[in-house]
Amino acid sequence: MISADLNGKCVLVTGGLSGIGLAAVKTFAACGARVAVNHLPNDPATKQVLDELNQDGYLIVSAPGDVSDPDQTETMVEQAIETLGRLDILINNAGTSNTREPIAFDDLDAMSEAFWAKIMQTNLIGAFRCARAASPALRSAKGAIVSTASVAGLGVPGSSIAYGASKAGLINLTRSLAHALAPDVRVNAVAPGLVRTPWTDPWPDERKAQTIANCLL
Repeated sequence: MISADLNGKCVLVTGGLSGIGLAAVKTFAACGARVAVNHLPNDPATKQVLDELNQDGYLIVSAPGDVSDPDQTETMVEQAIETLGRLDILINNAGTSNTREPIAFDDLDAMSEAFWAKIMQTNLIGAFRCARAASPALRSAKGAIVSTASVAGLGVPGSSIAYGASKAGLINLTRSLAHALAPDVRVNAVAPGLVRTPWTDPWPDERKAQTIANCLL
């Protein structure tokens, strides 16, 4: 477990109910931060996960909202900041592959307009919406933004062409926001390889092995 003194710091983690997002929530909270956990408004796992986090003594608040929806995103960020009282760190983790299993790159017919729209609205534009809404509070706090990209955005085959493109866009967005918000806000991204989560569990073993082989570490 990462150890740091984050007492007094306030964090918003989007997509925080499972996988990498939930791990981030637990880590920040264990280090003393107050954490707003963003989740889909009707996610059935919400109550159980938040109850377990609060039972562990963590300082957790709920921040419902779908980042693919512009109105919900702005309201979610504003309410999270109001509840926390400030915002020091934004973790742009909410994302979707929009598929349970990888889609072959040569299956272009599977890349429908609706498929592209869902992925880009969540993975790329949603991250921008959150950053834009949070930027005044982050500037005041001299805070930071960290976005969850992917090795799929660096050329390693991901779950689909659209997913890889969205993560490549997120990496570029990170660079642009770093310039736009400097020197008040630090903006970075991490690009994980294959991580065992409910997303990747259904993947064929062959595809998992291929993805791991294409990663540097």
